[in-house]
Amino acid sequence: MIEFKLQNGDYIELIQLLKRVKIAMSGGEAKMLVADRKVKRNGETETRKRAKIRVGETIETLGKTIVVVK
Repeated sequence: MIEFKLQNGDYIELIQLLKRVKIAMSGGEAKMLVADRKVKRNGETETRKRAKIRVGETIETLGKTIVVVK
């Protein structure tokens, strides 16, 4: 499990989060993961690349789990 500490603002966009935790090496790679329906947000498939991810949410992709904390 990866804990991501949200620092600046109330949310982070999904593709930015995937890049920041180094699951995706580029924005294009992050967008492809979402477009290919390989990302789950709180257990549901997320199809919005710029979805606003907030504290307390869980993202799952490629066998990894990211928990957003304050």
